[in-house]
Amino acid sequence: MNNAYTERGQGSALADFLTANAQVLSIAFFFAVCVIFFSVATDVFLSVGNILNILRQAAPILIVAVAMTFVIITAGIDLSVGSQVALISASAAMVLSFGLPWPLAVIAMLAFGAFIGLVQGWFIAYQGIPAFIVTLAGLSILRGFALYMTQGYSIPIDNVPGFFALGRGTILGVPVPAVIALVIAAIAAVVIQRQMYGRQVVAVGSNPEAARRVGMPSKWIIASVYMLSGIACAVAGLLIAARLGSGSSNAAVGFELQVIAAVVLGGTSLFGGGAPFWARFWGH
Repeated sequence: MNNAYTERGQGSALADFLTANAQVLSIAFFFAVCVIFFSVATDVFLSVGNILNILRQAAPILIVAVAMTFVIITAGIDLSVGSQVALISASAAMVLSFGLPWPLAVIAMLAFGAFIGLVQGWFIAYQGIPAFIVTLAGLSILRGFALYMTQGYSIPIDNVPGFFALGRGTILGVPVPAVIALVIAAIAAVVIQRQMYGRQVVAVGSNPEAARRVGMPSKWIIASVYMLSGIACAVAGLLIAARLGSGSSNAAVGFELQVIAAVVLGGTSLFGGGAPFWARFWGH
């Protein structure tokens, strides 16, 4: 009797897990099939060099996708991330070409990204303008600023080996951008699952009015997730500029679509609320 009950409980738990994560598991299965197919089709696909190259190039997408997860959990969206990355990339190249030490340039770009995100968050949270409209305007305005600054040309970055190491270096054979991305993802997972801020983000996304009534600073929380998005875009822009050795207003075109797709495919609901599968897994 007890054994039968236990077996039913275990089966029910497995069924609940499969049902709750059906979308993510189906994507993982399709991904595994693709990996197997291309591994059979070519000997280069699973080579160490190709895998490291993929990790290096995908890292900026992962970094911004992590921040976008916070934005989408609050039922928002940030369509300006590609333009932010381009503006940061171009700005970093310009300040480095003026002779600013690269550590100061990195700090300045992170602050610039936080400022851009916070301005957009202020319009969204405190002025009540829909995120779609604010960030769509940001997409055009920020890209326009980048074009004006660069006049449509790439700005080369000369002889800054410390900065180049951010985009081209390795740690124990793993590309530095991939290490940075994985560390950021792990920290974000812990924040979402275990920290008060993460729980507040989920609560605001689930029911902002209820969150406000229990005393949560819901407007500030909404504004802050766009600030996080701006900081993540700054990191991504710096990594891209460091890898390519130049800054360009044409960088990260279509970047926002890749980031949003990554977030949604990772199990985050576009309607807000709830932690994605990867955060629940890593957060434990």
